[in-house]
Amino acid sequence: MRHPRIVIAAIAIAAAATIGGISAAVATGSSTPSPAAASRPATGSTNSGQQPASLATVQTASATVQGRIETILVDAKGLPLYIYQPDTPTTSYVTGQLAALWPPVVTATPTVRGATGTVTSVPTTNGHQVAYNGHFLYTFIEDSPGHVTGQGVQNFFIATPDLGAGPPATAPNGSSSPGNSYGY
Repeated sequence: MRHPRIVIAAIAIAAAATIGGISAAVATGSSTPSPAAASRPATGSTNSGQQPASLATVQTASATVQGRIETILVDAKGLPLYIYQPDTPTTSYVTGQLAALWPPVVTATPTVRGATGTVTSVPTTNGHQVAYNGHFLYTFIEDSPGHVTGQGVQNFFIATPDLGAGPPATAPNGSSSPGNSYGY
């Protein structure tokens, strides 16, 4: 017979894991799965970091950008996506502390929904970074779904579905193109 404290501890661990959304296997000496494990669908990050099939890496959404409702690109969580003006199609210049504020979108197998542009995964110092029409994509830690707060900050500009290929256009003095608030 097992010690009662061990059995109670094992039950407590299994209950805590089930409540937390983590499935845990507990050796009970029986081959019958626990009711919680048998009836609960599998959850967690067993898909190797990929987004669920229903959520594309890059999607479209409406958001207010500098006082105007715009169709923008968002990530699978609905966070606005940005491009960084100094980047090139092959080099991301967002690293270190800048990357802590502007996390790069990374996945080896990006998907797109609602936009006609091309998404690719490019190996960079940040990992397999997602690019839309040759522009690396980033989120901003101050944003939330539907709230754009980083437009024009530190040379980051909101990404839109009609974002053209190649680097953003710049004025001769190196600033954003004056005719377009997005800087491209």
